[in-house]
Amino acid sequence: PDDYARELAELQANAPAMGWPFVRRRMAAELGVDWQGQFADFDREAARAASLGQVHKAVSHDGAALACKLQYPDMASTVAADLNQLKLVFSLYRRYDSAIDPSQIHAELAERLTEELDYEREARHTKLYGAMLADEPGVRVPEVQDTLSSGRLLTTGWLEGQPMASFAETADSEVRKAAALNMFRAWYVPFYGYGVIHGDPHLGNYTVNEDATINLYDFGCIRVFPPAFVRGVIELYHALREADRERAVHAYESWGFEDISNDLLDTLNIWAGFLYRPLMEDKVQRIQESESGLYGANIAHQVQAKLRELGGVTPPREFVLMDRAAVGLGSVFLRLRAELNWHRVFHELIDTFDIDGLADRQATMLAAHELAVPDAG
Repeated sequence: PDDYARELAELQANAPAMGWPFVRRRMAAELGVDWQGQFADFDREAARAASLGQVHKAVSHDGAALACKLQYPDMASTVAADLNQLKLVFSLYRRYDSAIDPSQIHAELAERLTEELDYEREARHTKLYGAMLADEPGVRVPEVQDTLSSGRLLTTGWLEGQPMASFAETADSEVRKAAALNMFRAWYVPFYGYGVIHGDPHLGNYTVNEDATINLYDFGCIRVFPPAFVRGVIELYHALREADRERAVHAYESWGFEDISNDLLDTLNIWAGFLYRPLMEDKVQRIQESESGLYGANIAHQVQAKLRELGGVTPPREFVLMDRAAVGLGSVFLRLRAELNWHRVFHELIDTFDIDGLADRQATMLAAHELAVPDAG
């Protein structure tokens, strides 16, 4: 409902902020009692605030604008409590609906949310994205300021841009189209090139510039996939185009789905067909024929009903953020009303796919940023 959507949109970047006494204490704990001397200027009022922390604008001694993201107090215990509540919600859900076993969903969200609390890890993620997208002129990633960062404070360069919601309302069609293409590449160049995806594509995590370039923020929720999973995503695309059921089963199995009967395959393909549809035809089109996001919700309800009839399914944990990214980006493309040849944009990324090459690039890139290579199994 619109009323709920507006409130949730505010919470993405404009949640109630902590006051100056908290900021002063936390900054002293992270950078020392002389922390203010390390900046030429530091705004007392938060520029943005969200679920885990708030951002203050500052200026370095050489005049550069900075973004200082400061974590709220006791967030580890808060996240742990929320995850326990989520487990309870899932257990209640399972009592009346057998369509989806959410156990792996909870495991995935618990691991990713726990990682988001570690700003030193997020700093490495930010540098990783800067390297992976270094050759993408349409995407900007802020530079980390190591000497002004810690486990609960992340300082980067400040990237000024326009919120996507207002940009989508005011920009002309060609600029909206360019922004959509840049968003697509911001998410999927890392995925198909390195097996890495930004798992949090909500509107508070990027802004747009007048030239349609994208400022990408907040790299706490990052998922690294085994190369075989990425190959499975491409294999399923080809399977759907060629109506090759055996190839589709192999693709789902490479994602971690088990015991795929003919009926389960048909049901999973309903959802896959919805996600892959704009990629299938070599023509310019919108991401979805319907203007409403309710179309996707109706497809999801249809799939859920069929899964319930079949006794349910356990989505593998790797599926969670991949699906979230696809749906989240789809909603952005709907908002932008962008008409692109999604088929060709997609093929630019997959036509040269080589699993061994991806594995080598992934291992090299992750090692350079002190991040672990995912378990191939």
